[in-house]
Amino acid sequence: MELDIQCEEMSPSRWAELLTTMKSCKTIRLDDCNLSSSNCEDLSSIINTNPSLTELKLNNNELGDAGVEYLCKGLLTPSCSLQKLWLQNCNLTSASCETLRSVLSAQPSLTELHVGDNRLGTAGVKVLCQGMMNPSCKLQKLQLEYCELTADIVEALNAALQSKPTLKELSLSNNTLGDTAVKQLCHGLVEASCNLELLHLENCGITSDSCMEISAVLRSKSSLMDLSVGDNKIGDSGLALLCQGLMHPSCKIQKLWLWDCDLTSASCKDLSRLISTKETLTEISLIDNNLRDSGMEMLCQALMDPKSKLQELWVRECGLTAACCKAVSSALSTNKHLKVLHIGENKLGDAGVELLCEGLMHPNCNIQSLWLGNCDLTAGCCATLATAMATKQCLTELDLSYNPLDDEGIRKICEALRKPSCNVQQLILYDILWSSEVDDELRALEESKPEVKIIS
Repeated sequence: MELDIQCEEMSPSRWAELLTTMKSCKTIRLDDCNLSSSNCEDLSSIINTNPSLTELKLNNNELGDAGVEYLCKGLLTPSCSLQKLWLQNCNLTSASCETLRSVLSAQPSLTELHVGDNRLGTAGVKVLCQGMMNPSCKLQKLQLEYCELTADIVEALNAALQSKPTLKELSLSNNTLGDTAVKQLCHGLVEASCNLELLHLENCGITSDSCMEISAVLRSKSSLMDLSVGDNKIGDSGLALLCQGLMHPSCKIQKLWLWDCDLTSASCKDLSRLISTKETLTEISLIDNNLRDSGMEMLCQALMDPKSKLQELWVRECGLTAACCKAVSSALSTNKHLKVLHIGENKLGDAGVELLCEGLMHPNCNIQSLWLGNCDLTAGCCATLATAMATKQCLTELDLSYNPLDDEGIRKICEALRKPSCNVQQLILYDILWSSEVDDELRALEESKPEVKIIS
């Protein structure tokens, strides 16, 4: 049994009602419910008395250190079987880390700890690392984003990594680490016996200077499937170094996020080689990089390679125009694996989208999700889009936000949605102006087809 409630103010009567339900829940999720430390006292009792409870998610509540202390009393009881604990953005400080250290040291059932968006600081996380080093700790996932960590944390992290072969996921994004610390961390990861599957280092002050060390991790950890180094200024030279590790035969990367990394079209030669030859790679994000049409054309050439197994491509805000859309269309008509294309915030225009739709409607194309927000589209391309929507039954999600489609364009899209052959289930239309008459038509359409969700 699951209890999954979000964004609800808890009155005393409602809370009392839920406590009765929680006694038999396997999963409890109460994000954004205005909970405080007093609620944690009740939750501690639930943890103690409900041995079937394996997941507790309390993100975005003002629990504070006092609330965590209450929770940990329940977590430390022998009857506790909790496996996943989410405490993101709960107003915690380093004071909570001593209590959590006790849980890590004594509770082998706990495999996931998510404590990002809390001011734990380097001193606090060093205490957590002590708990990780206890032989009883079987932690597999540790999320420490936005925890105000500095370079000084790496020595303690490396010591924990050395003693924790169970660890599979480590997220340190949005902490001021810098190249020196990231190099040190990578040396530790290469030497550690852990089989890391996910490493997130977004916005960590990384430049090309530490990319050789990250590349070494990619070569040595064949378990690593998910790497995110977005929002770091690695540039084309850094990407070239990363690709040395990514192209290594032992690297089995599946998901690669390189958004806002100061890449240009010069990187697309390496990226194209990666897409066309690394058959494990299924998702790549290149959002907010200045790839331009020439870079996108190289990527499309790679997508047409039979070895490419890419399923998701994110190229939003990459300086693209209609000039690359013929190449994109060819890639869509050739690549049977691609299911998600985020190409919004590029100046494709009506002519560009008309070309895209040619590829979209090809029998080989299996696109499920297409994002075209803020692409300078007008009602002029909506007839073609409507035809694609009505004929391409695999297409279930379409984003047309921030385009001046007006009443004429929206009506054409609605006409397609009404057709039984249209399988679009989510249509996203943020910040588009239409009349009250069209608004009524949209609402009536949602009532007649409840499986369709129109987000505006």
